[in-house]
Formats: sequence, C-alpha cells, structure tokens
Amino acid sequence: MKLKGKTIIITGASSGIGKALAFEFAARGANLVLAARQYVTLCEIAQLIEKQYSIRAVAVACDVTVEADCEQLIKQAVLTFNQVDVLVNNAGISMRALFKDVELSVLKTIMDVNFWGMVYCTKYALPYILKTKGSIVGVSSVAGYKGLPGRSGYSASKFAMNGFLEVLRIENLNTGVHVLTAMPGFTASNIRNTALNKEGAQQGESNLDEHKMMTSEQVAKQIADGVESRRRVLVMTGQGKLTVLLNKFLPAWVDKLVYNVISKERDTLFK
Repeated sequence: MKLKGKTIIITGASSGIGKALAFEFAARGANLVLAARQYVTLCEIAQLIEKQYSIRAVAVACDVTVEADCEQLIKQAVLTFNQVDVLVNNAGISMRALFKDVELSVLKTIMDVNFWGMVYCTKYALPYILKTKGSIVGVSSVAGYKGLPGRSGYSASKFAMNGFLEVLRIENLNTGVHVLTAMPGFTASNIRNTALNKEGAQQGESNLDEHKMMTSEQVAKQIADGVESRRRVLVMTGQGKLTVLLNKFLPAWVDKLVYNVISKERDTLFK
C-alpha cells in the first residue's frame, strides 16, 4: 500500500517515535491527524510539516485514556479528510520500579494509556478502516514478548497489546484490514525520561546509554515500510530478534540474561 494521499492518524505524536512517524509519513505523501495531550506542541509540529511537505496535517488534543477524546479524534479525522486509512496506536508510557515497591495506581495508569488508549481508538476507527481496507498499527515492544524486571506494568500492557492485535488480525482475515504489531527494542526517545517511578512521578533522567540505541527516526522508517508492505509483525534491532528467538528455546537462560542486563543499569533497582 502506497501512502501518498492516505489519511493517517498517529497518537502520541508530540514527541519521540510519534513525532518521527509524522515526518516519515508526511515525506511519503500522507495526510496526517496528529493526536496528543500537548496541543500547542502538536500545532507547531503540524505547521512545520505542512511547510516542509505538500500535505495537510491536523492537530487534535487527545488524552487516549479518555474514551470520549478517542471518539472525537476519529470524528475529527473523518470530518477533515472523509476517510481513515491508517491508525497508528503509538501513545505510550513506561515505568521503572520493582513490583514489590510500586504503587498499584502506577500500573493502572500504564494500562490505561498503553492498552485502553489503543482499544478506544481502534474501536472508533475500525468501521472506517474496514471501508478503506486500511491498516491498524500497534507500537508495542520486545517487552511484550519478554517480561522486563522493573517494568511489570509496561510489560503487562505490551503483552496485552500483542494479544489484542493478534485477535484483531485473525478476526479480519477476510475483510482486507491489515494489522501490524511493531516492536522496537530500546529506542533513544523521551519514553524513559517520562517513565513513572514507584510513586507515579516522572523519573526524569534515563538510566540507560541512549547513544547505543535505535533512533526514533530509524524506528519510524521501519514502521512506515511495514505499513506499505503490510507486514504482520515487525521486531526491530538484532538484540530484539535474538531475544524473541532464544526465549522460545531457552527461556530460563534468557531470564538470567535479562536480569543481568537490567541489574547493570545506572542506579540499579536491585540493591
């Protein structure tokens, strides 16, 4: 599916992978509906994209944890462009705390954003995507295949996302709707800076070496390629692919490997 002239909705589009996706899709000629809570930032991004590319970009203030906001987002897209071709469920938040220490409200917040935000947007977009035989994309994570210590809520939300998208794919085998589960590995974006600590406050500084990670732009290009080629599952980074493969055959060994990697983070949780 070529993206020129298509209408693409991106949630969490004000920064990180979402912002990179906006520029990548615009470069391929798609019209955009950009959604996030940071409305002023979204408007600035939309204006910059319209100046740089010959497409239309619309900013919509949307908190994906609010069902009515998600419904209004889809309505605005249809009102503006008369169709929806691609929905990219990108809005997400992470965490960093051991389960024994974390407030349960943190896990609920993670699930509300990462899982229910996707469900709400997909529910209201699906009737229009059925008409265009378009694509539904979930920006998941390798953490949705292998649980990461200190990220219990994040991994749970991504496991839930993967299961939901798999069911959606099977239910639409004969409708022409394409479902892509995109799984970046560690990506140099602001998701770790905004990750919640055990009390639910943003942790601020990342505990990982961002210089060794994929950039948001590299992730965005792979996802856009995956939409055009209608891929089912997209596991990014060699480390991510190796983790998924080895976990099928040597899960106990991978448990130890993951523990060792996470325990070497700066300001480790394992003390």
